[in-house]
Amino acid sequence: PHNFLNTATTINMTKSKVLLCGGGNAIHVLSSYVSSKPNTHVTVLSLFPGEAEKLRNAIPSEGVKCINDLGPDVYGKPDTVTDKPEDIPSDLDLVIFALPSFTHDMYLKALKPYLKEGVTIGAMPGEGGFDLCAIHNLGSEFVRKSSLFALETLPWACRILEYGSSVEILGTKKEVEIIVSPKHGTTKESVADLLHELIGECPRFDPADNFLAVTLMNINSVWHPTISYGFYRDKDVTKPFDEPPLFYYGADEYTGEKLGKVSNEVLELKRVLLEKYPSLSLDALHHVSEWMIRSYGDDIGDKTNIYTMLRTNKGYRGLTHPMREIEVDGQKKYLPNFRYRYFTEDIPMGLVVTRGIAELAGVPTPNMDDVIIWCQKVLEKEYIVDGKLIGKDVESTRAPQRYGFSDLDTFMKVNHYLDHLD
Repeated sequence: PHNFLNTATTINMTKSKVLLCGGGNAIHVLSSYVSSKPNTHVTVLSLFPGEAEKLRNAIPSEGVKCINDLGPDVYGKPDTVTDKPEDIPSDLDLVIFALPSFTHDMYLKALKPYLKEGVTIGAMPGEGGFDLCAIHNLGSEFVRKSSLFALETLPWACRILEYGSSVEILGTKKEVEIIVSPKHGTTKESVADLLHELIGECPRFDPADNFLAVTLMNINSVWHPTISYGFYRDKDVTKPFDEPPLFYYGADEYTGEKLGKVSNEVLELKRVLLEKYPSLSLDALHHVSEWMIRSYGDDIGDKTNIYTMLRTNKGYRGLTHPMREIEVDGQKKYLPNFRYRYFTEDIPMGLVVTRGIAELAGVPTPNMDDVIIWCQKVLEKEYIVDGKLIGKDVESTRAPQRYGFSDLDTFMKVNHYLDHLD
């Protein structure tokens, strides 16, 4: 394949002004890639105390070196690294968040006074409800006149080698789904093209239809919490394990059935939404068993049911539950790590969002509730109380209820899910 760095055609002859938010692995790659392009002006913003100064001081004069799995090393140096939102250019073209989801609110609030309508703003990755979060903070009309996007995952597996100076791409993904809500009068492809221009030809960004379908198809939000619940549901979670238990290969038949039932509830929600809004595009929404066969195909040894697929999928071999190491009588032992993203992201930014939409649509979710209620115990959080999403910690989720929605029609209209009807 041709080296994508030669495809540095510019968006137009003026400089593209790009803001990168964060300071971790992905920001190192983006700083290097985007700053290496001619005609770009790159600002990095980190609101994490001390991080901007640390990063600014660590970047060498030749820039951040990115060791690239698809071609020669890239060097790029951002124009500005700051912790002050007021330092960002007033006419930004593109804003990229490469941050944990729970920080998106804080960044959007801080940026709001300095962003102009028409900007393209997005998250990699953007778990469920990124659009709700953006509309809540920037306003429905601002978002209608701007472009929002979210990547289902990061474009690469990457790790910092030396903070501020070098980062390595371990693998570039072949294709990543991108959800785009384009500004009124533009296409979703135009946002994918803009990202290709700055990030390169790989991965291919495959533009998906709407945020709602992708929020509801958030596979991690069904997979990780339900498998964890299934495994630990009748165990004493304070009793250490001798070794980390297998995550997928350790699932039992009950867990396979539970995954199917949770997925059935999501598909019942799809049915109810389509009955009410027949022109809605929810094609991206599949049952987990279909998703599994589409994703892994012949890597699965036994396709009888979800349980057999989990335990015979080559792609899942050897993967373990997230654990933390402890020492007992000089021996290494393991306890569950409930502070891992399987819980801290996939519940409040994932399953709770779907559960909140189901509540607005009047779709009962007893199986989903079993999983969330178990997870909220180990997380020491309170989301569902007496069968409703009214717990004190709903405010730290992206459920529609957290943004004040109590009526399905209003929720659908304010968040532009019915804009195609205009």
